[in-house]
Amino acid sequence: MLVAVVLALYVRTFLLQAFVVPTPSMEDTVLVGDHLLVNKFIFAPHARWTEKLLPYRPVRRGDVIVFRFPPDPRSDFIKRAVALPGDTIEIEGRTVRINGSPEREPHARYSDAARSADAAHDDPLGRRDRLAPQRMPDGTYFAMGDNRDDSNDSRFWGPVPAENLKGRALCVYWSATEEIRKAGRWRRLTALFTTTRWSRMMRLVR
Repeated sequence: MLVAVVLALYVRTFLLQAFVVPTPSMEDTVLVGDHLLVNKFIFAPHARWTEKLLPYRPVRRGDVIVFRFPPDPRSDFIKRAVALPGDTIEIEGRTVRINGSPEREPHARYSDAARSADAAHDDPLGRRDRLAPQRMPDGTYFAMGDNRDDSNDSRFWGPVPAENLKGRALCVYWSATEEIRKAGRWRRLTALFTTTRWSRMMRLVR
């Protein structure tokens, strides 16, 4: 039992950790109620000799990352890394440009009407659709939710520091609709079968 506990703590601390998605900001990539496994070691600081043991690599554009929320590090957020250190990002009419080139974003989802250029100045939500060019400082990442009209992300509170990164979302190991939260203690066992989204089990997060 002691060995099992030590191994579990090691895995949770250094390798993998489970997270539950509480908001729709990344729909339809991940949904509210998705339970994710997060690869914690992939972006972690490491010695050269450990590269032979684990596949470390830097963050890439398009990675779905989990990180400590910069304004409140007690909360964990999940978003997509859109711009990397040294990149210049600009948003114009919902077109995201990185270093002057428009990004192809098949995962991005919009549900509200686009806002005019004037709205970007008069309405805080105007920043969802328009962002003046800004260069990412060293050691920071611009993170955005795939559900662009319902995501509290770097458009509003700025870049994510590298030290806030927890890891990369790996897969959905279990997913359930919100009904299971509303079910009573004794009904949760049966609700487990009726609320589980079986088609999402072990789905890779991309």
